[in-house]
Order: sequence, then C-alpha cells, then structure tokens
Amino acid sequence: MLHRDGAIVPGMLLLMGVLVVQWLPALPSRIACVVLAVLALGLAWRVPRLRWLAWALFGVAWACWRGGLAMESRLPRDWEGRDLQVVGTISDLPVRRDDATGFVLAVARAELDGMPVTWRGRVRVNWYNDAPPIAPCGRWRLTLRVKRPRGLINPGGSDSERTALERGIVATAYVRDDPSNAALAAAGFCIDGVRDAISRRIAARVADTHDAALLQVFAVGDTRGLNQQDWEVARANGIPHLISISGFHVGVAALFGIWLARLLYWALPAWSLWVPRPQAQAASALLAAGMYSALAGFGLPTVRTLLMIGVVALARCLRRQPTGLQSLALALVVVLLFDPLSVLAAGFWLSFVGVAFLMLCLTTRGRGLRGFLHELSAGQLVMTLSLLPLTMWFFGEASLVGALSNLIAVPFVSFVIVPCALLGMLLLGLCPPLATPMLWLASQLAHVQWWLLEQMATWPGAHWYLPEVRLWALLLATVGALWLFTPRGVPLRWLGGLLFLPLLLPPRASLGDGAFQLWVLDVGQGLAVLVRTQHHALVYDAGARYPSDFDLGEAVVLRSMRALGVDSLDLLVASHADNDHAGGVPVVAMAFPAAQRVSGEPERLSLPMAPCVAGQIWAWDGVTVRVLPSAAPSGASNDRSCVLLVEGRGGRALLTGDISARIEPTVAGDLAPGPPLVLSVPHHGSRSSSSAAFLQATQPTLALISAGWRNRFRHPHPLVIQRYEDAGIPWLNTATAGAIQVDFPADAPPRLTSRWRQRQPRYWRE
Repeated sequence: MLHRDGAIVPGMLLLMGVLVVQWLPALPSRIACVVLAVLALGLAWRVPRLRWLAWALFGVAWACWRGGLAMESRLPRDWEGRDLQVVGTISDLPVRRDDATGFVLAVARAELDGMPVTWRGRVRVNWYNDAPPIAPCGRWRLTLRVKRPRGLINPGGSDSERTALERGIVATAYVRDDPSNAALAAAGFCIDGVRDAISRRIAARVADTHDAALLQVFAVGDTRGLNQQDWEVARANGIPHLISISGFHVGVAALFGIWLARLLYWALPAWSLWVPRPQAQAASALLAAGMYSALAGFGLPTVRTLLMIGVVALARCLRRQPTGLQSLALALVVVLLFDPLSVLAAGFWLSFVGVAFLMLCLTTRGRGLRGFLHELSAGQLVMTLSLLPLTMWFFGEASLVGALSNLIAVPFVSFVIVPCALLGMLLLGLCPPLATPMLWLASQLAHVQWWLLEQMATWPGAHWYLPEVRLWALLLATVGALWLFTPRGVPLRWLGGLLFLPLLLPPRASLGDGAFQLWVLDVGQGLAVLVRTQHHALVYDAGARYPSDFDLGEAVVLRSMRALGVDSLDLLVASHADNDHAGGVPVVAMAFPAAQRVSGEPERLSLPMAPCVAGQIWAWDGVTVRVLPSAAPSGASNDRSCVLLVEGRGGRALLTGDISARIEPTVAGDLAPGPPLVLSVPHHGSRSSSSAAFLQATQPTLALISAGWRNRFRHPHPLVIQRYEDAGIPWLNTATAGAIQVDFPADAPPRLTSRWRQRQPRYWRE
C-alpha cells in the first residue's frame, strides 16, 4: 500500500484525513470509526484505483479513534470539585515557584470516597502552602481536588484545552491538606531523575545562576531556571527552539553520531569489511539521537524528530535511497500513525513545513566553506519567511530580526555551546575535576551569546504583532512563500510577496460615527473589558497577576487587542485596586504609555493613576464615556469602583466593577433615560450586588458576567441569577461563553455578536 514512489501522496492524504477530524465539534461514535477503518482497508485491498481515498478515510478513522480515547480518559464530569486519593509517579521535572510547586503526576491508582475507581492518566498538579521538596520519579500518595482541563478562550489567545489533549493531560488538580499525603518508595530508575541530577551538578559548578540555567537548558532541556524575561528575549529573536532541547537539537545530535562513525572508520578502516559504513552511520545517528532525546525526557517534539530520523536510518540500513521529500513523507506517515493528535501542536507544523521548504527551495549545494555559509544564510532566510505565516497563526507574533539572530545563534549554539555543555556533562561522570573548567568555558560562551541576543531583542521589529490570521490568509501566504523561493527562471517570483499582504488585514468591522463595540474578555475570576469606537479604544480592568508571574494583562488583554487589530489605547481604567481587576493593568500601561490612566483607588496601585471623578467625560467619534458617582474615598474598596457609562446613538454599556447594593442606588440615580443598556454585572454576580431595585432602575437588555469556571467564591450566586431571570433579563457568563462581543450600531439596538467558546466549537473544548 505504501511504496517509494507513492510515499508523498499517501502521506498528504493521511494528513488531510487527520486534519478533517480536528475541525469537528464532536467526534463520531466508536462504531463509525471502525466502519470507516474497515472501508479504508477494503478499498486499499480490493480497489487499487481508490487507494488515495483509503488513506484519507483511514486518517479520519484513526484520528477519531485516538481522539475519542483521549477524551474518554479525561476526568469524569461528575468527579469535578471532589477529592480523589491517588498514588502516582512524578513525571518530568517539577517547577518550584513562589506560590506553589507544579508537577505532572502519572496516576497509577485512584480512590473516590474510599472506593477504588478505574482511572489513570497524567494530571497537572499544583501544591500550595509550603510544599515539601518534590523530586522527579518520586512516588506519592496524595489527596487531590480535581477538575477537567479547562482554559480561557479569547481572540488571539492560546487554547490550553487543545494543548492538554495533545500532551495527554487528563485533569488538573491541587493538593489538599491531608495527613495521608506522603512520599512512598521510589519507583526505581527514571530518566527524569538522571536529568535532575545532571542539572543540579551543573548548577553546583557554575557560579552565575543565569549562565548555569542556560547550560541546564542546552544539556538536559531543564528550563526551570529561565524567567519570563528570558522567554521574551527568545521570542524577540525568534529562537525559542534553541533554548530548549527541541527537534533541531536532536537532529544535531544525529549529525554528531554520523561524524563519530566516520571518525571510527577513519581510525579503523578494516571495520568496513564487517559492517558497511552507510549502515553504521545510520545506526550511530539513531543511537545518538535516541540518547539525546532521553535527556530531553522524550518530549513530543523530540519523539517526532526521533521517528523521522528512525525512518531515514531504517531506509539506509535496508539499502534504500529515498529522496529527501520521500523520507520526509515516510516520517510524516510514521508520526501520524504513532500519534495523530500531534497535528494539534505548533511544533509539528513548524518542523515538517520548515524541512519541506528547505528541501524544495535549496536545490543546489555549494562546496567548501563558501557553500556551507551560503546554505546556512539562505536556509535561515527560507525558514524565516516560509514559517512566518505559521508563526503568526499559532503565536500572533513574529520577529523581523529572527533571520539574523538565527544566522548567528544556530551555528554557535548548536556546534559550539551544546557540544561543550555535553562534553562537560560527560566529564561529570568520567572525570569530575575536568568537568568544572569545561562547564566554565561553556557558561562563558553562553553568557556572550545571550548578551548579544539581549541587545538584538531591543532592535525595531524584534516583536512584530499582526491581527488574528484567518485560514485563507495563512494558505495564501504559504503559497506566496513557495512562489518566492521557486528556482530561477520562474517568472514574476516577486509577486509571491503580495500574497503575504492579507496577513496584515485586521478582522475588524468598520464602526461608523456613534457606534462602538464592547468585548468582555475571558480572564477567569476577574474582569477585563475592551471598548472600541471608530478611532479610539479604552480598557476597563485587565484581570489578575499571579505570584507565578502569569499576567492576564499580557496573556489575555494585550494578545486580544493585537488579534483584533487594536494598536493604540486612549484610556486605561482600573476600576479599583483588587488584584483580579488591576493586577494586569501595569503591563497594559507599559505597552501603551501614552494612554490616560484613571482609577477609583489610585493610591493603592503601584503605578501613577489619576482619580476617577464623577462627571468626567471623554467624547470619541459620536460616543461618550462618562464617570458615574460611586462611594466616597473613605468607603469600602469594592464600592469605590470607577463606574463608567459608555453611550452611543443606538445603545449604552454600564461598567460597574465590584460595586455592591449599597452603591447601586447612587449609580442608578445618575442614569437618565436613554437607548437600550447592556450591563456588566456588578461584582461577578455576588450575592451582595445586583439588587432587584437596581435591575428595575437600569432595565438592561443583556447582562454580562465575568467569572471563573468553578471559582471558589461560587460566583455568580444562584439567587442573583434568579433575580435576572425573574426580571426577564438574558445573561451570559464568560466562564461558559468565553470572551463575549457585543456590537452597538449607531442606528440599531445592541446585538450579541459572538461567544468565543461557541464561535469555533471543537471536540476537545469544554
């Protein structure tokens, strides 16, 4: 069914079948998967002319089956919010943060209410309140409060539920205080324990902690020592693939395996009489790649590359000589058969598409040092431009200095720093006294390289943000990249650059005079609102910032603004100083330093902000933004929330922060009759807010609640929801709807435009 001349077409058809499944809102039944698989095998066996269809059908069946198994392994819904007693093994390297220790626990046994249950899988766990030391490979008995994987859904945001499916995470949890929590006997040898030991020995021999962290990354893929600023530098230079053991590093390890075999045959030429050199080189490359993948903990990116190398090595050992594209197609088939869910990962596309472009576009190979340098520089240009559409699709940003950064960093890191780090690691076991100077040398090289990257990260274009990329724009830009790099002689190659232009078009509707658009973003238990008029924008609150340095201002507010094409900000409002409202405000203020800043509690914030004053007005494009009266400066924090009324010609929006029923009459008393009103529900639907009198006075046509899924405050309160329903007021909650978009046309009443969680339904999305 698969032969050398037909590997590319089956691989592409298998990929298309797998991709079709990833766009489904729900998976078909197991019986349907079996029927499709049988039909595919029947067509391949009995109707050779339809083997192309057989590959596509088999891809659909296989992806449905594996996706169904992965979804069924998730925590049962009726177990959410309950305590499970589990026994499991620590997987990967635990991360100790200021607020908690995070780790992945491979659950082997579980009990619910004292009764054994059949449930296994990888659980992402946080242990708060002075967690004990957690070592890799350790076995623990723990009491966990569990829930299904669930993430925030916003424009331009990451999809953590898709990531959980691709990585095999079946639940998230935190450790409950329980006397039964205890470490058990160790599980025996485990590669993560070796990685941790090597990482600690590197840290003990390198004085500078940051240099040590870089060596830990290059040697064993331990990224725990890197901070948020380090990742910012990496993204600004387009090199995240270099600061962790990735598929690229595994390929370099395979290359070293080939060189080692060549050195051995040069020293002992008689070996060629017993073992042919090409087969020995292939086996050596696979062995070196396998050992290095083990040091990375066999992460999915490294496993994919290892499978690709294995396909090529097997072909060489069988004395086959497939072309580069044939080898890539065979590797694609093997990877999809091994794990069809890998298509959900950005690394899958970046690796396969990048290698395919290099094979298609670099058709000539120079000789000597000049040829090597030409290949290296041309390869970086090809990779930067060809992967630009995919990079924008997955991450919403790219680096215009990435080509130059990679041109410098790729050879230096891969052929100088990494070999020195690995040699130092080898000497740790063979001759520890010699390991220290070698690791010192590697640390100095890494220090110099990182200093240069930090300088380049400040250059113009290091962070280049584009609006959310549509699928048709992605496909056009990919075709444009292929056209740009076609061989000489193809006419009008420069026209391929024009196909990149749709990437620049923001997905925004034109707003006329007197119209505005409101977004209540999904920030969990908090609030973040974006309001846009024809030429202006305001942000009202920006979610929370956590001790782990996870900032919803950066992760949600700024990413959503960039995805929606909002590149300027006129007004930034922190309703009051509570972290769930104002925690993300500083990072938004840093991104838009020219924006005017006001708050109901400016004295409690870490950055200068002017006080909200009742009666303040901003007039933009036929839309007015007015501050309504709230509590006196001596009042309770929540009641000092800066309340805004945004009024266009066709509708109004009332943004209430966390005010309580004590202040609601003051706010309602300042509202004059006007067009239909959309209400941001006070205090996330707390029982102390949204009084019946307030609802009667404001008479909203739609109520929008911003609350976290299964939050500990149990917002919105059932009694509050009942008040809205008794008043006949429809309501939506970001916890179930994701980001909510409401349009306020100038000549029509407000209309609900989209609920982001339902806008693009996928089978893995809760």
